[in-house]
Amino acid sequence: MAGLQLSIVIPVLNEGAELTSCLQCLQGLRQAEVELIVVDGGSSDDSVERATAQADLVINSPRGRSLQMNAGAVEACGNYLLFLHSDTRLPVGFSSHWLSDSVWGFFPVKLSGTSWAFRVIERAMSCRARFSGIGTGDQALFVRRDIFDQIGGFAAIPLMEDVEICRRLKVLCPPKVLSPTVLTSARRWQQRGIVSTVLQMWWLRLAFFLGVSPARLARRYYPE
Repeated sequence: MAGLQLSIVIPVLNEGAELTSCLQCLQGLRQAEVELIVVDGGSSDDSVERATAQADLVINSPRGRSLQMNAGAVEACGNYLLFLHSDTRLPVGFSSHWLSDSVWGFFPVKLSGTSWAFRVIERAMSCRARFSGIGTGDQALFVRRDIFDQIGGFAAIPLMEDVEICRRLKVLCPPKVLSPTVLTSARRWQQRGIVSTVLQMWWLRLAFFLGVSPARLARRYYPE
């Protein structure tokens, strides 16, 4: 990949089965010299063992997506970084060359559920992201390595790290929103209820933009 080297950073915590499926889908990219880095936040399941055979590097980090993704970025060799959740799948046929000439960006999203409500939610998520220039972790954020280093990476906050970094990145330039969708799991909505999850996410984003601390928001989002 002359001139463009990509590292995919996957933060995990007790995602063994999902992680196996995720990494299996990425082996073709790995054979094309895309670097796969899994960053474990202290899993009590077999996530680390499952990742070892299918990733180029598996490292440990303090728990927290922002901390884990920053730790992965430090070890990455690529001049582009793509941050991928273990329950998100890149588009079929994805190539690192799709990121050529981009500074940063993300994908529109499709949810895995079959309900018509998920079609509404995914369209709303993708339209909101295009309009606002702010993506979420479910949308496979990518950024040029030198720009990531320039802005200091993800803020060390327990929630909204994806929104926060997009706010800083779009000051530099608008995002590149690629056309194919990533497929992400609808389990959050299925487990917590569609309406209640949508309302919670709206409330969290509004509260964050109004200045409520991410630590306080995290206590609401992760009550355990």
